[in-house]
Amino acid sequence: MTDAPPADFHVDEALAARLVAAQHPDLAGQVRLVANGWDNAIFRLGDRYAVRMPRREVAVGLMWNEQRWLPELAPRLRVPVPAPVRHGRPAPELGYDVPWSIVPWFAGESGLAFDVETRGVAVNSLAAFVADLGAVPAPADAPANAYRGVPIANRDAHVRARLAGGRIPDAARLLAVWERALAASPWSGPRVWLHGDLHPANLVLGPSGALAAVVDFGDMTAGDPATDLATAWLTFDARARRVFRAELEAVRGVDEATWDRARGWALVIASAVVEQQGPSGVFGRVASYVLEQVLRD
Repeated sequence: MTDAPPADFHVDEALAARLVAAQHPDLAGQVRLVANGWDNAIFRLGDRYAVRMPRREVAVGLMWNEQRWLPELAPRLRVPVPAPVRHGRPAPELGYDVPWSIVPWFAGESGLAFDVETRGVAVNSLAAFVADLGAVPAPADAPANAYRGVPIANRDAHVRARLAGGRIPDAARLLAVWERALAASPWSGPRVWLHGDLHPANLVLGPSGALAAVVDFGDMTAGDPATDLATAWLTFDARARRVFRAELEAVRGVDEATWDRARGWALVIASAVVEQQGPSGVFGRVASYVLEQVLRD
């Protein structure tokens, strides 16, 4: 991933293989790097598994969260998720003093590898995932996240600064979208489980565009469901978005105020990417498309 920040920890295939051999020798097999992500590196382990290793300090606590909560959440979901098969312990003796996991390997490609029309094939399954995840109120000790699931007004100063900074196109029109999101009634229901980062890069799709898995729960938290509903703009075009909205309104009773906040969350996320990375690059192009989409509805 060319947009990823520099690593805090050196991770490579040799280290991943040594960790598996030392702690879970019964699963040892060929190891090869398949993704060097924003916070974690992913190595394929044999045919059935993957090794997920933090490459940045910020991801260490997120890895503990995944190990703690994904095994509990996975049985509730109709879409596969990477609940750890084995927990990897910090291994200072190998020069890697942070947790890591062995997770299932999901055949398919990142949603970024597909055009937006093909991603629309996944719309019903992704709606089911969002409905399932938010169906049960989250416990009081669900992971906290200062940037997701919080009242959208918490992001107001940041969004206004971005829109005034000159790097975001159509800033005046986007400001009107933002004002509408702020004016929407705040979430008054229970805190619900959230993936927290539900964009195309965290979807594994089959050749047809069908949803094979939802991955990367590093930002998982609880709060306003509008955060995850933002995937309507982050992932889909207008046609698929109508289907997504209809599905969630039928099974979860999502109201107009929540959709307004969701559109605001899509603006929060996409404007941050365009400001930091510009409109080029894999994520920059997706974020630019998202900003166009929030202006359409």
